Amino acid sequence: MERVNQTSSVSEFILLGLSSQPKDQKPLFFLFLTIYLITITGNLFIILAICSDPQLQTPMYFFLSFLSFTDICFTTTIVPRMLVNFLSKTISYAGCLTQMYFIYALGNSDSFLLAVMAFDRYVAICDPFHYVTTMSHHRCVLLVAFCCSFPHLHSLLHTLLLNHLTFCDSNVIHHFLCDLSPLMKLSCSSTFVNEIVIRIEGSVVLVTPFLSIAFSYIRILTVVLKIPSAAGQRKAFSTCGSHLTVVTLFYGSIFYVYLQPLSTYTVRDHIATIVYTVLSSMLNPFIYSLRNKDLKGGLRKLMGKRKSQALPS
Repeated sequence: MERVNQTSSVSEFILLGLSSQPKDQKPLFFLFLTIYLITITGNLFIILAICSDPQLQTPMYFFLSFLSFTDICFTTTIVPRMLVNFLSKTISYAGCLTQMYFIYALGNSDSFLLAVMAFDRYVAICDPFHYVTTMSHHRCVLLVAFCCSFPHLHSLLHTLLLNHLTFCDSNVIHHFLCDLSPLMKLSCSSTFVNEIVIRIEGSVVLVTPFLSIAFSYIRILTVVLKIPSAAGQRKAFSTCGSHLTVVTLFYGSIFYVYLQPLSTYTVRDHIATIVYTVLSSMLNPFIYSLRNKDLKGGLRKLMGKRKSQALPS
């Protein structure tokens, strides 16, 4: 009873951010503002190029356009709040839970879209004669709908469970965003149920897309190695190189952060968190466009149209 009388519920949190040094605030502000603008511009160009070029109206680019759209939303959920954080460290309780909800919903949408893109490459290389029927437009729409809807249910579950916790002793979050693990460390009530759900449901949602990607590429590797010509092998691998690079960057950092005990979560995870929340969304357009002739052609056509429209008639 004495503990209850000495505590009060938390109505806002303090996000310490990346640095508490005043001299670091301005450089970090302009750094992340630049990253955000590059991310929005790069992904927007990818979407416009795919929508405007008839040659890019294929399942692979259909999925890529939604990945770019999700990356824009994902980054917008995180970076503008980071920029505000350089001016004001406080965030309301409702605002914190809202940010966490969209981080998990959009981050897992990215994860599922990467798995669907791996399945698309698997069908294209391992079963090319049935590719058109297997990856029909109707099926592609259903896959995207699943990738965008199921993660919201996952995120809603964890947000509701977190909302049932009590925060009373401290409201200081040693992070630059409202993440599940730092918030649970602040709770003065039992987090047993939350931790069980994270280890079971959360791990399944995180690992299942990765295992799907791994299975797809194992099958792709098996088929490609049976191709007699080296040129044929290079052509097959070239269609997967960009996707594999994105997958490695995304899952490498995400596993580092989340597949560790809650008690060991420290500020050292900031760099890995920045990689999958901020840098991967910025780098994805460059990774996909630099090694893809069709997409580079679509971007050139788009830029050509922009220049022709800008010229006086």
